Amino acid sequence: MQIRTATEADWPAIRPFLLRIVAAGETYTYPRDMDEDAARDAWMLPPPGRTVVAVDDDGTVLGSAKMNPNHMGGAAHIASASFMVDPDHAGKGVGRALGEHALEWARREGYRAMQFNAVVETNTAAVALWKSLGFEIVATLEEGFLHPRHGYVGLHIMYQRF
Repeated sequence: MQIRTATEADWPAIRPFLLRIVAAGETYTYPRDMDEDAARDAWMLPPPGRTVVAVDDDGTVLGSAKMNPNHMGGAAHIASASFMVDPDHAGKGVGRALGEHALEWARREGYRAMQFNAVVETNTAAVALWKSLGFEIVATLEEGFLHPRHGYVGLHIMYQRF
């Protein structure tokens, strides 16, 4: 698997799984009816952000991540990131590889930490992955997310200092 900077030419491969994940409404706070233009604007970041894709040997896009300052101004030294793995390629280590890449990027760019603002507590695979990569849950907003099957569930804020 290779991780490289995403280009506009990658968007047609990212779009279907991104919109599928968003429409499911189980893991992201994006509107479930998000349209393609809004999705592209939210995901394909200009500098100082960065969007990457994970591709296999034949160039198939397996997943994508976006990395960016979590806030502006005096809080711009904390990075954030978001990750989407094509459900058809889940369980192959794509999320872990993207997570490791994002952490390396943030350290290399001089960020002091990385914070995830909204990890849905029922997304247990993601919570376990982020914990295994050194993140801790620093707070949970109880009933902060309306899950389509579980009702109101918590949103974790996860953090890792470098």
